Amino acid sequence: MTGTGPGVPAGPRPPRNLPLAWFGYAYATAVGFIWGSIWSTGAVERLDGMWVFRGMPRWTFGRGGSCVGSCYLTDANVSPAILRHEQVHRRQWRRYGLALPLLYFLAGRDPLTNRFEVEAGLRDGGYVR
Repeated sequence: MTGTGPGVPAGPRPPRNLPLAWFGYAYATAVGFIWGSIWSTGAVERLDGMWVFRGMPRWTFGRGGSCVGSCYLTDANVSPAILRHEQVHRRQWRRYGLALPLLYFLAGRDPLTNRFEVEAGLRDGGYVR
């Protein structure tokens, strides 16, 4: 129950993290941080708990950018909308840990039907207008 007292209706329960997701999130963050540190030629910032690595060569990340743990790797694809989108992916990493890459793959490459992209916001991610 998530109510705050007697007679207060319970709202939906927040999703629970998978067991050991914290380990996968920490590991993915370390990998993303090392990868970003090696290849980034632009600014590196910590914004709202997420490391943003700019100036990455195009071949070092997918689509317009990739979130790995709490690291966002991109060339120059940084805007408030994109960062909102990537923050959702960061929360997905925290929830699923190392299961996320497999679950993402199983959800399909089409961002319009991939549940992780839909949850992160297709408009914020630049997939729809």
